[in-house]
Amino acid sequence: MRTNVLKRLSIIAMASVVSAALVACGDGSGAGSSDVGNTDVATGGERFSTADEETAQLGSDAEPGVFPRSVVHALGTTEIPAKPERVVVLDTGEIDAVLALGITPIGIPSTEGANSVPSYLADEVAEATAVGTIQEPNLEAIAALQPDLILGSELRADKLYPQLSEIAPTVFSIRPGYPWKENFLLAGDALGEEEQAIEVLNSYQDSATALREKVQGDPTISLVRFMPNRLRLYGNLSLIGVILQDAGLSRPADQDVEDLAVEISPEEIDKADGDYIFYTSYGTPDATGETSVIDGAGWAALPAVAEGRAFRVDDDVWFLGLGPIGAQHIVADLDKFLTA
Repeated sequence: MRTNVLKRLSIIAMASVVSAALVACGDGSGAGSSDVGNTDVATGGERFSTADEETAQLGSDAEPGVFPRSVVHALGTTEIPAKPERVVVLDTGEIDAVLALGITPIGIPSTEGANSVPSYLADEVAEATAVGTIQEPNLEAIAALQPDLILGSELRADKLYPQLSEIAPTVFSIRPGYPWKENFLLAGDALGEEEQAIEVLNSYQDSATALREKVQGDPTISLVRFMPNRLRLYGNLSLIGVILQDAGLSRPADQDVEDLAVEISPEEIDKADGDYIFYTSYGTPDATGETSVIDGAGWAALPAVAEGRAFRVDDDVWFLGLGPIGAQHIVADLDKFLTA
């Protein structure tokens, strides 16, 4: 559906390279096949690649910015009578997405990470009402806000879709995480901001391309995330995995996989080796086991650690952001660490 829209936008999109939404603003799971890393210029003036073809087929055939419109999404077709103004979002990726389009959501969920709201977005949504958690949205709180659009995903809240649809027009992506660009375009479609969504992603890709031109050689990038009762090395089907491929940066063989992540035990930390290591925790370091691993001999023996090429990063941005604002922050972090 979106392909038809983008064809009509090609002249506009190719003429515009604007990142105003990102300047102003200051863990999903993966399954199935992917075109992550495709560097061909996409239909409609896009300079960014498609990471998930299935999600890319969702959207509307309406003229840009014109309502009413019918939006095809993961759980059907939703009629949106007028441009939404009161938007409730059910995941962190949707918080990031609507803010990137210049819209402040009236209702947001809390996370189980170190911060209830990703810290890099907190100031922008300080006045938003809590509507439960990502895992358990509060239907009564959502209904009380009288939204005119609800954005979420099938993976997180498919069982609640009938009730949510009775409250307001509801548009669901298939899954959060690695299809973050396609999810952003779907949100832009639901909001009537297709043109701006394309501009934002073109600007992101320009930044990722510029980063690759600055990085010397072909270093491998290892991604380590400590979580309660698990330790993950992140693969290509993740937010940061997609960003690394968009920037043309290589991965260690064990992480160059078409999956969300590979789980290892703390005793297998040697598998986290790479020319650069970026690590973080979903929660406090003591609770996730990060502290004990970082203080151990196995971590110290990793060449990247011994040579000062292991860096702790912000989990809120690198793994919870799931949208273009967070992606731009990650590109900036990579630039700082890889080109200093």
